[in-house]
Amino acid sequence: MQIDCAVLGDFQTNCFVVRETEQAKECLLIDPGFSAEPLVEFLRQEQMKPLRIILTHGHCDHIAGIPLLREEFGEIPVAVSAEDAEMLTNGKVNLSWLTGELVKVGEPDDIMAEGDNFCFGAMSFKVLATPGHTLGGLSFYCEDEQVVFTGDTLFAGSIGRDDFPGGNREVLLGSIREKLLVLGDDVQVYSGHGPVTTVGQEKSSNPFLR
Repeated sequence: MQIDCAVLGDFQTNCFVVRETEQAKECLLIDPGFSAEPLVEFLRQEQMKPLRIILTHGHCDHIAGIPLLREEFGEIPVAVSAEDAEMLTNGKVNLSWLTGELVKVGEPDDIMAEGDNFCFGAMSFKVLATPGHTLGGLSFYCEDEQVVFTGDTLFAGSIGRDDFPGGNREVLLGSIREKLLVLGDDVQVYSGHGPVTTVGQEKSSNPFLR
């Protein structure tokens, strides 16, 4: 698995470009946020073709790049949870109204839920429901590669905010403990913001999990 990261916009959102190998041209995108021009430039330079966009949740800083990507690469299918689907079409619910720019990216093409599995090439991912930051927060776990993409559920040394509509601290901590910390200490955690960490590192040092 080859994972590249484009850090996008004022919110410094991590958009992950995932492909089977460094030589592969077909890729999966996770959470394309605001100001996605550097992401488009990277994809163009590497002659990559994004085939699918998956969203850990529907806040504006994780979805705002979708229109530009579709303008550049065609109608890339987008998948999100049922609970967060409205965020793709409602600027109030996705919080973009707070930025002064109403973000609407259209209805999702696919709905994902707890226990779903999907493949991208030879890579297999399990969908984990990890609500608490939003009602429909998801994480994506690739057991073969020992990698999990957690969106704004778990960060290096921190956890997601729970003070937005749909957020709940107790639910968020339950998601982390029941779905993420059980994956194994060596699993690499790719978060929606900030650096890569591991499950073991967060178990031992994350102050919110003590």
